[in-house]
Amino acid sequence: MTEQNPTPENEEPTTGTESGEHGSTQEPGAAEAPGFGASEDAPEVETDAQAEEISDEELAVLSGQVSADEILADLQRVNAEYANYRKRTEANRGIEKERTVGAVLTSLLPVLDDLDRAAKHGDLTEGSAFALLAEKLRGTVEKMGLTSFAAAGEVFDPNRHDAIFQQPSADVTVETVADVVETGYLIGETLLRPAKVVVQVPAE
Repeated sequence: MTEQNPTPENEEPTTGTESGEHGSTQEPGAAEAPGFGASEDAPEVETDAQAEEISDEELAVLSGQVSADEILADLQRVNAEYANYRKRTEANRGIEKERTVGAVLTSLLPVLDDLDRAAKHGDLTEGSAFALLAEKLRGTVEKMGLTSFAAAGEVFDPNRHDAIFQQPSADVTVETVADVVETGYLIGETLLRPAKVVVQVPAE
């Protein structure tokens, strides 16, 4: 009769469940298959609405919030503002140019005064080298925009004339330039230097 080894009283047989919890093994190098619910970064797919860029103005027009007349009025306003900006810029550029040229011409005024004195004393003989030089210089400054004013017999203008002496006279009814001591000059419409003159005033 075959004897059976008794199972120890304190030892419990291991079950498949326990072996699955504590003794489960996996072959080396075996990769874990990704689960069905694994989260992976999926590329974003652009919809037609995202791909097509629509400006706020176009969107407002499409939704009926802005009319074509309002857009036309805005365009006209922007166009007018740009035209005004160009005008201001051109005007400022002209003022700066006139100011720069005026600074150069101001430095030449003493030379022109010497030529006027020489002409009064008869030193600018026609055809002489001195006269030709004076003519060339005057032509050059005139091309740069310089103009002279003040002559005997014209009405005295306090905005353009500087009276250095007054002579009462019965021959005039208004203040009149009797003699020009120093010629006045303009550059464009800007007064570069007033003329120094002797003025005849009506006698009382």
